[in-house]
Amino acid sequence: MLKSLFNWKVLLNLVVAIGIFVGLVWLTFRWLEYHTNHGQEIPVPNVINKSVYDAVKILEDTGLEYEVDSAEYNPKYKPFQVLKMHPLSSSRVKPGSLVRIVVNPRTWAPITVPDVINKYSGLAFQRLDQVGLKIGDTIYEPSIQKDALLRVIYKGNAVNPGSRLPRFSVIDVVVGSGPMRNISIPSVVGLSVKEAKAVIAKSMFEVGLVEHEDGSKDESDIIYYQDPASGDVRDQGMQIDLWASKRTPAELRAKVEQLNSIYRMKVDTSLPPVHYDEAPSQSAPSYDPPAPVPVPVPKKEAPKSETPKTSAASGAKPAGTAAEKPKTAATGSQGSGNKPVTTGNTSQQPAQKPKAKKVVVE
Repeated sequence: MLKSLFNWKVLLNLVVAIGIFVGLVWLTFRWLEYHTNHGQEIPVPNVINKSVYDAVKILEDTGLEYEVDSAEYNPKYKPFQVLKMHPLSSSRVKPGSLVRIVVNPRTWAPITVPDVINKYSGLAFQRLDQVGLKIGDTIYEPSIQKDALLRVIYKGNAVNPGSRLPRFSVIDVVVGSGPMRNISIPSVVGLSVKEAKAVIAKSMFEVGLVEHEDGSKDESDIIYYQDPASGDVRDQGMQIDLWASKRTPAELRAKVEQLNSIYRMKVDTSLPPVHYDEAPSQSAPSYDPPAPVPVPVPKKEAPKSETPKTSAASGAKPAGTAAEKPKTAATGSQGSGNKPVTTGNTSQQPAQKPKAKKVVVE
């Protein structure tokens, strides 16, 4: 066994195998030295505070590879200024090594516009400020969504939620100021459904019920009736109901009259309005005061004036003495029949008109 191992042929094969192995190892290391420039090193140039364009040119001339990355924007430095580098300057690296440089971007990194459309303006402003957007002008526009944020505008163009804008960009916002009052309703009879919807939206109203005569939803159908009628005034955002058909409004006159009887009821204003008095909510009971009891009052006699009588022969009484006979207080003769005293020959003298006497009233 041992004798066969020391055979010259076996030894020769072993020596050849060892030689081939050593040769392969030597060739491998030589190739690695050549490929990796073993023993060759160059210093890394300093490109900090240079512009990215100058830094790239310097690295290329030195025989180094480069990789450019951007950091968070810093307004203290110029845009595209090199802030950091790795490996550091004055380090020695092999030719063709990779040098990573960090550059200040031109502006802030873009951010995503949040979805604040149709949200309350106070909360929307707070959300926009949190992501780094600055509110510029606030534009108020008539809308039924009062105090709601309607649109976000950047450089004159509307921005949709999810769009990317530079951080700290100045944006304008449109906020609803409430609906407009007393807007005249447009006439859409004779238009197609598609055209009618465009006219209604332009007039700041909304499309309500759209009833097609055949039950389809063809927007090419012609509008033959609308409610409210054209010319009426309504507030912004009110709904306008439409009736559409493939036939013209003239062919649907009976249908139009039927709808008028439902939606256009005429009120007879020829009769005067009925006036209604409001009944008192609660009537207080009324009590009649008792009739006053008459109290007897002593009656004073009116003073009587005494008028003289004429002679018995004449039989004439002075006017105004038919009811009562005047009494004289001077004579004091009450028991003598109240006859006037005559002088001597009364029979021979004609009757004379008695003279008025002075009456003393006690």
